[in-house]
This record gives sequence, structure tokens and C-alpha cells, in this order.
Amino acid sequence: MKEKIVQQHLLLLQDKEDVFRDIISGLTIDAQNDAKGSAGDKHETALSMMHLEQEKLTKKLHEIAAQKSILQHIDRTKKHNKITLGSLVKANTIWLFVSAALPKIEIDTHVIISLSPNSPLGLELMGKTTGDEFKINNTPYKIVSVE
Repeated sequence: MKEKIVQQHLLLLQDKEDVFRDIISGLTIDAQNDAKGSAGDKHETALSMMHLEQEKLTKKLHEIAAQKSILQHIDRTKKHNKITLGSLVKANTIWLFVSAALPKIEIDTHVIISLSPNSPLGLELMGKTTGDEFKINNTPYKIVSVE
């Protein structure tokens, strides 16, 4: 199941990356076209706004690259006894994948919540094993399995 989770997340991240790259490309073209026909304060303001948007999107691209790197370095075949990076955890009826903070996905009718090991919940889970307990919003959970 880990392989399916990683592959679906990599696909989602690639889709996001493609969209951001298209937007950046469009902004670059707009800036070049605007430079040909405009002058003055309005032109400078528009170019500045486009540049800020490009910087913001470039930062998002770096975040995506970091998330992809984390996913690509996870050994999907390794079974874990203790929760660590790459662990797939079943707690009560929820599935948690310790990797990177990513959107919820559905795999084989299971909703998978991917979280960073550095998130508050990730930090609480690290090192725990089957049978250990933890709380989310004052709701108790028992770890059913760690893969």
C-alpha cells in the first residue's frame, strides 16, 4: 500500500508543479509583452507585482521539490517496528503515513493522512509501536499496526 500512496502523492505533486511552471511561464510572457508597450509608474507597478507572484510560485516549487525528495527517499518495502519516516500507521480506523505534509488521499477505499515527522502529531508518534496510545483533539487513539 505504501507504494500506491507514494506514487499517488508524486503524481499530485507533479501536477501541481506543472501548473505552477505554466503560471510562471505565463507571467514571464506577460511581463515581456507589457514591457514592449508600457511606460511609467503603472508599468513599474505591474512588473513589480508580476515579479512578486513569480517569487511566490518559485518558493512553492521549492517546497514541492522538497516533498518529492522526501517521498522518493522512503523505502516503500521496509516494515517498521517503531514509527519513523516512511511508516504507515493504522490507529483506530485512520491511516497515517509519516512522510511529508500532503493532502489526504484515498487508496483502496482507505483515507490516508500524510504528515510530516516534524509536525506536532508526527513528533508525538515518532518511536511509538503497535499498542501505544496517543490523542488528537482529546480523542484517544490506539496504534493498531505499524508498517
